[in-house]
Amino acid sequence: MSRETLDVDVLIVGGGPAGLSAALRLTQLQKAKGGEPLSVAVLEKAREAGAHQLSGALLDPSTLADLIPEFRSKGAPLACEVEQDNIYFLTSDGQWRLPVTPPPFKNHGNYIISLSHFSKWLAGLVEAEGVDLFWGFAGQSVLFDGARVAGVRTGDRGVGKQGQPRDTFEPGADIRAKVTIFADGVRGHLTKQLMRTLQLGNRFHPAQFAIGLKELWDIPRDHLAPGTVIHTLGYPLRQEEFGGSWLYAMPDGRLSIGFVVGLDYQDPLFDPYAAFQRFKLHPFVRKILDGGQLVRCGAKALPEGGWNTQPRLYMDGGLIVGDAANFVNSMRLKGIHLAMRSGMLAAEAAFDAVGAGDTTAASLERYKALVDASAIKTELYPVRNVHQAFGAGLYAGGAFAGLTMLTGGRLGGGDLHGHPGHTCLQTLDQYYGLEKRDRLTGSNAVVPDRKVTFDKLTGVHYSGTHHEEDQPSHLLVHTEVCHSICGDEFGHPCVRFCPANVYEMVDNGAGGLKLQINASNCVHCKTCDIMDPYGVITWVAPEGGEGPQYDGM
Repeated sequence: MSRETLDVDVLIVGGGPAGLSAALRLTQLQKAKGGEPLSVAVLEKAREAGAHQLSGALLDPSTLADLIPEFRSKGAPLACEVEQDNIYFLTSDGQWRLPVTPPPFKNHGNYIISLSHFSKWLAGLVEAEGVDLFWGFAGQSVLFDGARVAGVRTGDRGVGKQGQPRDTFEPGADIRAKVTIFADGVRGHLTKQLMRTLQLGNRFHPAQFAIGLKELWDIPRDHLAPGTVIHTLGYPLRQEEFGGSWLYAMPDGRLSIGFVVGLDYQDPLFDPYAAFQRFKLHPFVRKILDGGQLVRCGAKALPEGGWNTQPRLYMDGGLIVGDAANFVNSMRLKGIHLAMRSGMLAAEAAFDAVGAGDTTAASLERYKALVDASAIKTELYPVRNVHQAFGAGLYAGGAFAGLTMLTGGRLGGGDLHGHPGHTCLQTLDQYYGLEKRDRLTGSNAVVPDRKVTFDKLTGVHYSGTHHEEDQPSHLLVHTEVCHSICGDEFGHPCVRFCPANVYEMVDNGAGGLKLQINASNCVHCKTCDIMDPYGVITWVAPEGGEGPQYDGM
């Protein structure tokens, strides 16, 4: 079919902190160095700036100050500065506050923010510089010229559920670029295409992930002072499960509360969303939420494998930045400043490569050298083994993390090898034993009270997600294991690890079960793409402009 083609010098895929920082840095370099003006475009699947951005979020302002020194006078939406740090270990009915705050959790000088609002502000600065930002256009596939990245094809619009063109059909466009910067986020499906096609991953250090579940609440203003930061470990997670929680108090009684669980747990019946609801019933947490009201809900996977899990960051015609490159410090629970820094460095490498007329991998390898000489490596390399160490359990991982802090990451001198999370999931027989199988109902089920705890469909409602029903499913299941062997082996874990009730086993009309995919519920967290025990689910972008509406998240 006939497709429109747009040619630019630099294409940035993803309108989050990494992509927008890259775009802004390119305009700064243009002003400083002159030369032939570059054409720059940013492609973003969300319908508007910030709509798909979700994080805790605590912002380390170090990169922001380098990118935009006058960020305060330019109105950066920083809700409040951190005033107080607290870390608690929870038991089933009590809590113990750590008498000393470990250095990674000291947040003096950091800010509590809404990543959605922050991204919208950054987008405004980028637009003011004349960069073309295409909202509501999902990159669907990478364009290649041989082994060279040549740009991105956007998704077709107006395609019916069975693949037929509707009356509103409009083919996607080919956006071709001399350099394409992939800032498509955690488990980005375009970055996955690059990894598979160009073999960019490290088989000894596969990417590792967690799921972050977040709610915004309005609570009585006297419950927590603005600037209060609380992190917890322990209940309701078991010793074998990696994770914890946060509570960040903002002005006017607004509270960010969330729960993180490593996507390398063993129990096939474990439900991260249910664990989050159970956490809110703890007396310490419930007292804070009493009299409050849920405002917004969402979920997102987090890249937690660290420095060693980054893919090869450069290729002919392409660079990878931000969460797509796994630049998150799981020890500090921060990644926004690292994403921004990587975007800036990619912009510098791309600007010089385009200017020199050489955008081969040999030229763009300079980006990797810049990363290695930057604060990204300074921060991530010493904690490169922390998440992997928690594979031995909470206490062993905690002890290793403590020694990492004391020795600056020099303990052992080597690297711990991780495992893809879905390979850690045990079968029902392995985890529970044959004698218990008939009595299994789920390891952490919660009956929602619709005051403090909520079912998954209510969470979907509060995420603001929307998808056109008459379109092909953007959740691709590649084999028929769901009704044949998955139930017997794993008990259909997709119905539990998905926080949005996308996957449902329903009556097939012949006395058995079949998989029903409620794709319109999807909040784009990517958990299914990560945690399916057979690795047969692939998340791809739905029609552009669809998905969650994370205003304020």
